[in-house]
Amino acid sequence: MPSQKIANQETTHLVSMANDIAANLGFLADADERIADHLNRFWAPRMRELLIEYVASDGRGLSAAVLPALEKLQE
Repeated sequence: MPSQKIANQETTHLVSMANDIAANLGFLADADERIADHLNRFWAPRMRELLIEYVASDGRGLSAAVLPALEKLQE
């Protein structure tokens, strides 16, 4: 089981990557769909799960454009 510090580093990296995706797609009218599609197609299930868990527990630093996309992934 990874230590808390390693998990935090991984989560920090995932937040950064998700924010980059949002920065590139967030201006589109269907940004939530596009971001969700990208996360679904290119991220491993564990990566998505960690990001969803992070939003549920804290979510600090995550772009607001990512939140609707994560909700779509959970539907």
